Formats: sequence, C-alpha cells, structure tokens
Amino acid sequence: MEEQDVSQSISADEIALYDRQIRLWGVQAQEKIRSANILLITFKALANEVAKNLVLAGIGTLTIIDHETVKEEDLGAQFFISEETVGQNRAQAAEPSVHAMNPRVKLHIDTEDVRAKQPEFFSQFDVIIATELDFTTYTTINAACRIAQRPFYAAGLHGFYGFIFADLISHDFVIERAKSNVVSATRETPTRSIVNVTTKKENDKVIEMVTKRETYSPLLLANTSPLPEDFTRLPRRRRQVTPLLTCLRALWEFQKLSGGALPTFNAQDLETFTKLARDAHHELQLDIATLDSAFLRTFLQNLGSELSPVATFIGGKLAQDVINVLSAREQPIQNLLLFDGDKTVSPIYPLHPFFPSSMPNDLAAVPPAANAIPLDDPTPPSTTTVPVSLPIHENGENTNNQTRNGNGHENSM
Repeated sequence: MEEQDVSQSISADEIALYDRQIRLWGVQAQEKIRSANILLITFKALANEVAKNLVLAGIGTLTIIDHETVKEEDLGAQFFISEETVGQNRAQAAEPSVHAMNPRVKLHIDTEDVRAKQPEFFSQFDVIIATELDFTTYTTINAACRIAQRPFYAAGLHGFYGFIFADLISHDFVIERAKSNVVSATRETPTRSIVNVTTKKENDKVIEMVTKRETYSPLLLANTSPLPEDFTRLPRRRRQVTPLLTCLRALWEFQKLSGGALPTFNAQDLETFTKLARDAHHELQLDIATLDSAFLRTFLQNLGSELSPVATFIGGKLAQDVINVLSAREQPIQNLLLFDGDKTVSPIYPLHPFFPSSMPNDLAAVPPAANAIPLDDPTPPSTTTVPVSLPIHENGENTNNQTRNGNGHENSM
C-alpha cells in the first residue's frame, strides 16, 4: 500500500522517463532521489560528470556554487562550457546546458565563494559534494556538515589520479539476500553493524531484508588515521597499498603549510613534499622501498590537471554512491576511494582512528629528507629509477636493487 501511495506522487511522464532506473531500484527509491536537494561545490570537469549523472537520475534540486570564471584551460575536459563562455562565471556559463539535460530538476546557481558561507548554509541540503578544494576548506565544510548532520563528500582530480572521501556520519542501508541458517554476527567490521533483520517471501523463497549501519569519521581524523591491520599485517599486503595514499596525505599536509597552494618543481617545494611523503609513508606503516622518486615526480606533474576519462570514472562512482545513499539500498563507500589511472585500480581504504594494539617495529626509521626529487632527472625513461629512500643494512650495503619500469612501477599488473 505504501508503494502505491508513493507512486501516486510521481507522474506518468516521470515513470516513463525513469522507467529503467525504477526497475533497478524501485519506486520508493526514485521518490527519495526525486526529492533530494544537493549542493555541488566547484564546477570543473569532475563536478560536470557528477552533475550529469545526478540530473539524469532525476534529483529534485541541484545547487551549484562556484565563484571562478571560465578560463581557456577549462575547455579541455569540461563539456558544459565553450569558447564563447571564457571570462564568464563557471557555474552561470554551464547553467543552460545542465538545465537542458533534465528540465524537471530545479537548478540554482550561486556565484559566491564557498569559503564565505556560514555553517548554517549547509543545513538546507540533503547531501553536500565538495570538489577541487584545498584540505582546510574540505575540513571546514566537513565540520559544518557534521554540525548539521548532513552527508559530506570530498573529491578531486589530479591528472591520472583522483579520490573520493565520504563522511556520512552514521548511515543505515538495506540489502536483500537469501535467508541463511547461520546467524550473522551483529558487528561485521569495526564500523559496520547489523541493526535489524526482517524476512519476506518471493517465489517460494525466503528473503532477508538486512538493515546495516555504517559509522564514519570526519576527514580531519581520517587523514591521520592508520591503515587497518588487514593492509599492514603481511609484507605482501603492505606492498599492495598504492603510494597514491601517501602522496595525497603529503599533498594535504603541504597545503596546510602553503595556504592551499599546490607544490611546484622548485627546490624548496620538492624537498618539503619529499619529506612529507616519507613521513606519511612511515606513519602508514608501509615499506619505504615502495615509495620511489618516479612515482612522486609523476604525481607532482599531474597536480592541477584534468583528464576526461578520469573525471568520467570518478564522477560516475561519486554520483552512484550519492544515489545509493539517498535510496539506502547499497553499501556506500567506506571511506576513501583512490583511483590510479596508470594502473587502472581503485582501492578503497577505511581510515578511522582505530589504532592496532601493537604497532610493528620491523620497519626502518624514516631518514632525513636530504635527497629530494631530482629537478633534472638524467635517467632515461626506460631505465632504472632510484627509490626516494633505500633500506640500509648495518654493514652499509643497499638492500634494494629492484629495477622498475619507466613510469616508476613494478612490471606487474
């Protein structure tokens, strides 16, 4: 009966328009999506993809806030603007194209700097998505969202690399599964627990409706939290952790020191970033040999750039997770997703202030950052690159003679 009442609030035209997704996640979920009020901050390539997916999914209201103007470099990966809009406000320039994708969605444009907004501003939205900002601005908005009890996402692109961070505070969602004779554990992970189980019959099968609850940490805490023991207990698992996690943490620490600016290739910035990266790698309890100068250099070269394929992947993932959260039907991201376009992998790391009972002491201490990333690398692209720091035996011999390929990664997929 409840589903019939819900369907009456959706017109026949809407049912026809959203038929495929209604078949996928149901009328009730579509109604929740239809009534959602979402804030999207900074309208560059990544936000273009997020907006496209959310608008086509049929959200109720989308507010885009961006105080910057369209520049020539924006034309490379942003598809809602054109050469004629150079010099115009980025959000205003894109408004007609966004509206044309789905006129049923209410679209609001705000040209004020989000940094000037008071904390109360964010309470009017159901979900806040902050993109392409510095770490301090991310954490400030995150704190305001926590006060207002609103889900928060932070996301960004750096060339071949990208990330999504989610702080949903406490989020309940329902999954359906065949009834099992084995009683499920109440607590599945340190952050996820089962809060309710109901059953229903479908085609003579008993289906369980399991309500789970995920608990989240704010970005400020997650950024200083250790990796779960599953990622650090075994040497093989430690080696599989992408150095992108280390570089992202180093970048955010650098932005704290630089007032939000990105590191450049001058000697001082390279030395500072190298030290921050090594410190972060050691704090994560990772083997220092897995952090080499080639990856650091590649990461720095990608900073601030946008690539359409990476924006498509990250934007699609982010929009899908927002839809999952609104419909409360699937497991959301917990809590940091990283994308390495060079290796085409997108691991998810649950980062929370849960420290292992015993911290391993078999890793070498972090040496001073005396050898920053070389300004002029004489090594040809196809030959050996030297790691940032190499473990040394007591007799002074180098313990790492591993050859890497031209992009700084091991020759394995």
